[in-house]
Amino acid sequence: MQVRDLMNPNVVTVEPSSSAALAARLISRHNVGSLPVCGEDRRLRGVVTDRDIVLRCVAAEEDPAQTPVRDIMTRGCATVSPGADCREATRLMSLHQVRRLPVVEEGRLVGMISLSDLARSGRFDLEAAQALCEISENIILR
Repeated sequence: MQVRDLMNPNVVTVEPSSSAALAARLISRHNVGSLPVCGEDRRLRGVVTDRDIVLRCVAAEEDPAQTPVRDIMTRGCATVSPGADCREATRLMSLHQVRRLPVVEEGRLVGMISLSDLARSGRFDLEAAQALCEISENIILR
């Protein structure tokens, strides 16, 4: 099964110039843990997570309303192509210690895939569980 079969193609994004406060509201409103950061051309620039907002903005005593997402986002994030096998997605999640991957085709964001997408499919629940264990294990060891 390919990533395109399980990915969510309807992804909420945020622009690099948007405020951290807007990113936080979008994360809350859409009940997601991260947002891809894209320009108007849908080219992926990075990812901003709820953790990025807390640690790189709030804890650093920056004003979320005045802090652009580009200042706190993670650049060079792991991605997967829509034609990749789903096992490759779980391998990348485990390797990069993430629960979600942007799906990129020709540099443009076309979707997101998460461990829960893989687990819900029923075909990759063992791989998803193993990846989650490895991610959680490394968080505990930090």
